Parts: sequence; structure tokens; C-alpha cells
Amino acid sequence: MAETVLLIGTRKGLWVGRSADDRTTWSIEGPQLPMEEVAAVGVDPRGAAQVAEPQVAGPQVAGPQVAGTQRGDVTPRLFAGSTNFVYGTRVLHSDDLGHSWQSVPEDAIRFPERTGARLNRVWQITPGVQPGEVWAGVEPSAVFRSTDGGVTFTLNDALWDHPHRETWAPGFGGQAVHTVLPHPDDPDDVLIAMSTGGCYRTADGGRSWSPRSTGIRADFNPEGKKYPEFGQCVHKVVRDAANPDLLFAQNHGGVFRTKDGGAHWDSIEPGLPATFGFPVLTDPRKPGTVLVFPLVADVERFPPDGAMKVWRSPDSGDTWEPLTEGLPQTGMYSAVMRDAACVDAGDPTGIYFGTRSGTVYASRDGGDSFAQIAANLPDVLSVRAATVG
Repeated sequence: MAETVLLIGTRKGLWVGRSADDRTTWSIEGPQLPMEEVAAVGVDPRGAAQVAEPQVAGPQVAGPQVAGTQRGDVTPRLFAGSTNFVYGTRVLHSDDLGHSWQSVPEDAIRFPERTGARLNRVWQITPGVQPGEVWAGVEPSAVFRSTDGGVTFTLNDALWDHPHRETWAPGFGGQAVHTVLPHPDDPDDVLIAMSTGGCYRTADGGRSWSPRSTGIRADFNPEGKKYPEFGQCVHKVVRDAANPDLLFAQNHGGVFRTKDGGAHWDSIEPGLPATFGFPVLTDPRKPGTVLVFPLVADVERFPPDGAMKVWRSPDSGDTWEPLTEGLPQTGMYSAVMRDAACVDAGDPTGIYFGTRSGTVYASRDGGDSFAQIAANLPDVLSVRAATVG
């Protein structure tokens, strides 16, 4: 039977959830990295060996391939991006499913002196397409790339030197690249999103970047300028399971869909109780299924009516339904942050999210029902799941 490992990054350390009975019961271990702010956690299902052993053509495993899926007897490599007032910001990895962690060298992810910049926080760690490739999105807005499995990283100069940089500004949480989405079929194609700045895409392996936010609304702009080419405060972007050119974005205001890899976006917010929010997820086993976590507004960051509801669309955002089974429907005023929600590779799909009040919920049936698996943790910032076996 498969084991599921859930990384839970918080404002004051890392907890690890483990379930060996098809996600029915959970043990929660921690804190690890105590008093470190773990804003990013990640899973590379290829493990550590893939750096030295290049991939070769061969039969593909049936079914959708998603981050967190174990291949054969490979143990996934887990990542944590943490910030501490003593250690500063660093990236750690674990090759034993979170029982121990190794920090990368002190200068492994740092801005070159020429930039005059200081690394404030790692917001995203995600595996790339090529062997050994790992991407990191950071604050201030930049991306770093690793070719050795996430041990050392190099700044992408083209994005750092982008002529739009002077127009990017901090959102409430900082000016950061929080989404990195490598195209599963093209290693040169990567889409990123930042707050604020919008979405950008490279089609040449990072040598150049072009804005990809047309159609996304910027409510904070004056009339006549609410649909700029770039500058939006996009909160999170995710790809569809089957069609990599179908993406969904939770914006500072509004939920949007693109069918052409980001060239143009359309609103899919009709049917939702509110347009503000942070996470957006897709179901890896059900193409076209998207989930969001609405909040009343940017000036009232509570679930509508104090009821915790996950909203799911089975048809790429054309219609929406609330998911409430097992979730508190009164007195809930805690938000879910942009990376504090994830899916796993189980069948049916598992869905996980943590709140700013330190409660973690899990679904083992694609969101039809949820159960509380942890409580009284610090503010949850990031969650990722690995399926093993």
C-alpha cells in the first residue's frame, strides 16, 4: 500500500504528515527547522539518482504524471525553502522522506554582487523537465535554476535584467516570483507569475521573457487601464492535467483561464461567491477540474459568511460547486495562502490545505469530503504531498 508524505511549512518551522493506510489516518511529526519560516516546500519524484543517471527513452507509466509521484523504487527528493533571523534564507533537501534535512552550501542560492540584491525569501521550489533541473522562485522577483538536483542554483539573468523590472512593485506579502510552471513537453518553455508584475513566459530556455497577462484584470488601476499588458497582482497559476496550454489563475481580484498558454486570459468567476483568493489547484486525474478558495475581498480576507468552502469546477471554470463535507461552516475566519494547498498522486486524488490559524485538512476522495488532520500549528504557508510506493 502506498505511503503519503505531506510537508507542512509554517511561519515557525516544518511539520511532516505521514499516512500508510490510504490516507485514512495520519501522524504529524515536528517541528523540524524550528523558528524558521518555511515559505516553500517541494517534491522531485525523480529523487537524487536522476542527476547522475540521465533519463532514457522507454515505456511510460500509465496515467497522469504529477509532482510527488514515486517512480519504481526511487525515493523522492523533498525540498524546503526557509528563512531564519540567524541563518538567513536557505534551501534544504531530504532524501529520506523528511526524516533528516541537508542544507545546500551557504552561497548556493545567492544574488550576484552586481545586482545589489539580497535574497529575502524562497517562495517556490519545483522540478524541471531535464535531469537534475530544479527551479526556485524568490523575493525579490527572480528565478534561479539548478542543474544538480537542487544543490546549487544560478540566477536567471534575463529575467533579473528585464526592462519591466522597474515597474514591478511589492504586493502585501512582498515582491516575489511565487509560481514556476515548466512545460511538461518542452524544457525551453516555462511560465512564471509574480506579485506584482503578472505572468511571464520564456520559450527559449530562459534567454528572454515576455509578458503573458493579457485579459487579466487589475482592479487597483484607474478606469481605462484595468487590463494592462503586465503589472497585475496574480496570486497563483496552475496547469491542467491533460492540456499544458490550459492554465488557471487566481488573481488579486478574479479567477481567469487561458487556453493558449497565456497569450490571452478570460474570466471564469461567474458562479463564485467572491473573486479574491490565493490558491488554485487542478485535479491530476480529472482534466478540466479546477479548485479555488474564495475570500470576501482584499480588504476583508475571510471566507464568505464565515464558512470554509472549497469551490470546484468540473468543466474548466464554466460552472462551480461548493465542497463543504467535513469543513467548518460557522465561525471560520482564517484564510488559505497561495502555496498552502496541494494535490497528491493518489487514486482518487488527495487534496490538502492549511489555514493561517494552523489547521490542516485533507480529502482522500477528490474533495467530496474532508477531515482535519492537524491543528494548533503556526500559520501554514506551504504544503506539498509525495506518494511513495
